[in-house]
Amino acid sequence: MFAQSFRFDHLRFLNGFEPRKPRHRLVRFALGLVGLSLLAVLVMFSVVLGAAMIAAGLVWKMWKRRRQPIARDPRVVEGEYRVVRTPSATPVLTRRA
Repeated sequence: MFAQSFRFDHLRFLNGFEPRKPRHRLVRFALGLVGLSLLAVLVMFSVVLGAAMIAAGLVWKMWKRRRQPIARDPRVVEGEYRVVRTPSATPVLTRRA
C-alpha cells in the first residue's frame, strides 16, 4: 500500500527553530549559566520596573491631592489621653522616690 507523507526536514530554515544541546559538557554548562544569568537579569528588570510603577502611582496620587483640604469628621476630638486603671479592692502601697 502506498502512503504519502510530507516531510519538512529537508527545508533549511526550519532547523533554526529546533535548538539542539551541544555535546561538550563545558559548552552545555556555559550555555546553562548564560540562560540563568539572562533569567536573573529579566527578573531584576521586572522588579525594578514594577517598583518604579508603584512609586509613580503614589507620586501621582499625592500630586493630585496636594491642594485639596483634608476632610475631618466634626465628631472627632483631638487630644492626649492617659489610661487609668480601675481601682482594685485592696489598696496598693507604692513608694515614691
